[in-house]
Amino acid sequence: MARTETPLTRRALITGITGQDGSYLAEYLLTQGYEVWGLVRGQSNPRVRGVRQLLGDIRLVRGDLLDQGSLIAAVEKVQPDEVYNLAAISYVPMSWQQAELTGEVTGLGVLRVLEAIRVCSGISASRTPRGGQIRFYQASSSEMFGQVRESPQTEQTSFHPRSPYGVAKTYGHFLTQNYRESYGMFAASGILFNHESPRRGAEFVTRKVSLGVAKIKLGYERQLRLGNLGASRDWGFAGDYVRAMYLMLAAGEPTDYVIGTGVTHSVEELVSLAFEVAGLDWHDHVVTDAAFIRPAEVDRLCADPAKAREELGWEPKIGFEELISMMVEADLKLLSTSDHHAEDSFGPDPW
Repeated sequence: MARTETPLTRRALITGITGQDGSYLAEYLLTQGYEVWGLVRGQSNPRVRGVRQLLGDIRLVRGDLLDQGSLIAAVEKVQPDEVYNLAAISYVPMSWQQAELTGEVTGLGVLRVLEAIRVCSGISASRTPRGGQIRFYQASSSEMFGQVRESPQTEQTSFHPRSPYGVAKTYGHFLTQNYRESYGMFAASGILFNHESPRRGAEFVTRKVSLGVAKIKLGYERQLRLGNLGASRDWGFAGDYVRAMYLMLAAGEPTDYVIGTGVTHSVEELVSLAFEVAGLDWHDHVVTDAAFIRPAEVDRLCADPAKAREELGWEPKIGFEELISMMVEADLKLLSTSDHHAEDSFGPDPW
């Protein structure tokens, strides 16, 4: 792909820009002086307005992870230095209900983005790229570990995904490795453990809890119905994790990194803390509902981020208690100043 001019600043193309991670990443790259482009399926996307209001200085280009031609056209138009693939059907329970679509978007969508980069860069098996190649980041997931074989999980831990989402993410992860090894592409994957924020979609358990606490505190609801309170996760702040994405593509060589805090908390701990922030006792309001339990549960995930710490110098800045307090306080403010059904403009990583 020949450039018509040498840009004064680096250009980044982000898929999934209207999701939690996409918005935080765009904000961070703007502070680093990037020209930021977001891939959206159509200008009528209802989340685009919210992202434009939040970010302002981004540019949008049309494209769809189900349409190879649109991705090639987007890469040709933007001529990015870096591509961050954050788009996916990322709500795990939905992946059982829409398993085929999850495979197409979350799995094969990675192939289509990689192919768009390869085609636009003129890369073939006999012609590997040299200086100035497009750098690619793939959003892999701790859900690939699933039924874990060891704890904590490292870059060498084997995968045993327990959902169609986890299976699709595993496909995309190995495909990224394959393009790196087959074509010499700068392709890196971040195996990110659970990362949350006030921008998290309301269907995810952390945001479901923070919104539920706010609704109960303000008198809109009396109960919060949840599934497995014993499940444990390594939860961090999304704003910290997008910084790790940037560092991976700024590194000298492409590879894969586990990103997490190295500390786990149960859903029950999350619930207890969230209600405590609002001055409530969770035992008075939480009801366990089997309808919210997964067909194949992932009981405990815990990251070992030693490689990222040693090679990238990455460390999380926001701890669990501060994160949950931030989310509850943000939702109390949101629901105090708007209709009590309001959530926000963000949700699962869009495609």
